[in-house]
Amino acid sequence: MAERYHYFFAVKLPNEVKAFIGNWIERNKREFPFKRWVHEADYHITLAFLGFAEDEMKAKAVESMATAISDIPPFSLTLTKIGTFGPAKSPRIFWTGVNESQVLNDLQKQVYQHCIEAGFQLDKKPFRPHITLARKWEGEQPFEKGTATPIVTEDGKEVSFQINEVVLYETHLDKAPKYKEYAVFPLINKK
Repeated sequence: MAERYHYFFAVKLPNEVKAFIGNWIERNKREFPFKRWVHEADYHITLAFLGFAEDEMKAKAVESMATAISDIPPFSLTLTKIGTFGPAKSPRIFWTGVNESQVLNDLQKQVYQHCIEAGFQLDKKPFRPHITLARKWEGEQPFEKGTATPIVTEDGKEVSFQINEVVLYETHLDKAPKYKEYAVFPLINKK
C-alpha cells in the first residue's frame, strides 16, 4: 500500500526570517516549556489544510493554482504578538502572529476557494494567520500570557519580510523537518 500524506497550502517564509525566529526561540525557550518545538525549516503560515489528498484532486488543485492566485502580487508582513491556542493555562499551540494584511486575507480566500472547487472539504474556521512555534505546554506552573512578548530584534525593532511564494507542502511525520515542498507557486509582480 502506498504511503498517504497530509497536504496543505501555505505562505512560504524567507529563510532569513525562519533563522531569526529559530534564534529567538533558542534564546527564549527555557521560559516556555513546551513539549515539541517546530523545526526552523517548517515555519509557515497555513492557507488551506487539505488532509489526505487523492491524486486526482491534488493534481487538479496544483494544475490551476498559479492561475487562481495570479492577481496576488508579492507583499510584506511583519511579526507581531505571541499567542496561544487551547486552554489559557495549558495551551496546545504557541505561535507568533503577523500584522493584519488585506493581501494575505485575499490570498487565503483565493487558495481556499480554489481548493473547494477542486473538491476538497476544508475546515470552516475563520482564518487566523500565525506561525506555529511549539506544541503542548508541559510547564510545572500554568502558562502566563503576560510573559509572552512580540518577537523583535535585540534593539526592539519589528521584523518585516517579503512573501513571494505559496507552497503545497507534504507532511512526513517521521522526519525532521517534516514538511516537504510538493509544488511551489511564485507570486508575480505585474507592474
